[in-house]
Amino acid sequence: MKVAGLRTMPNVPRQDDYAMMVLLVDDQIMVGEAVRRLLAGQPNMDFHYCSDPTRAVAVAKEIRPTVILQDLVMPGVNGLDLVRDYRDDASTRGIPVIVLSTREEPATKSEAFAAGANDYLVKLPDRLELIARIRYHSQAYLNQIQRDEAYAALRESQQNLLEANLELQRLTKVDGLTGLSNRRYFDEYLAAEWSTAARKGNPVAVLMIDVDEFKRYNDSYGHLAGDEVLRAVAGALQAHCRHSADLAARFGGEEFVVVLSDAPIERVKQLGETLCRSIEELKIAHRASRVSGHVTISVGCALAYPAEGNSPLLLVEAADRALYHAKAAGRNRAVVMHGLGE
Repeated sequence: MKVAGLRTMPNVPRQDDYAMMVLLVDDQIMVGEAVRRLLAGQPNMDFHYCSDPTRAVAVAKEIRPTVILQDLVMPGVNGLDLVRDYRDDASTRGIPVIVLSTREEPATKSEAFAAGANDYLVKLPDRLELIARIRYHSQAYLNQIQRDEAYAALRESQQNLLEANLELQRLTKVDGLTGLSNRRYFDEYLAAEWSTAARKGNPVAVLMIDVDEFKRYNDSYGHLAGDEVLRAVAGALQAHCRHSADLAARFGGEEFVVVLSDAPIERVKQLGETLCRSIEELKIAHRASRVSGHVTISVGCALAYPAEGNSPLLLVEAADRALYHAKAAGRNRAVVMHGLGE
């Protein structure tokens, strides 16, 4: 048992976070001593006495009682207002309050319950009754705390699981080296955009991108340096895919692909040329290149309107043919193919 009078206990965790802590708020020291004697020897129950009602809320926030025994009539403080103060503060809102009063009128009891009291006893109550009510309300409060903690842990676990699943889904769509979408997601995305475009009557464009002389680069600088080149190219592609429906993905090896939805042919051509220029402006040295002294790319562009008899695969093949023509023409350029024909 602990009797602190006007003092407050240090704000340190109790050894047992689920021990019962009784806070008595009463200006009469004789009442404080009487309650202390009534509770003396009770197992798993601590007692704290506050004789200054103006500090009651602060003390309650500090010692975290499991039940408050609250006098109703104290000099300078309305006991009902104090009960309301407990309920208005998030730290003390759920703590059970047992009002102790010499008043027995039903109206007074009704006002106490309306203010937020959990119980009402005429002081001083019988020892067995007081202990029984303290244990009942304390245990109910502790059970609620444990339920809240269990629910919080469950919610946290569910949130962690959701985040883990989202991350797993993201990883299944992302290329591990470059951070762009991977080939699998590209195939899914293009099929979905193709279906949407077919319903709306919009065009779909694909840009196939190949890093020029990449094998020679790896042979000269090593595969780790080659990986850095792929990351740099990926960063440039992503930077220029600014529309919400644009998708940049790694197609495989040193090949990349961009999908544009509902883009005019002028934008498709402009983007292809911009990508070529932006990679060359990175000025990544490539002494083995037969195209330039720096890393460059070739881009093949194709645009088509979904219609009966064509498919996303035919659009990709058309972009690949345009890429072949870009390479055949000397690389470091963009070639646009209109439609899906040869």
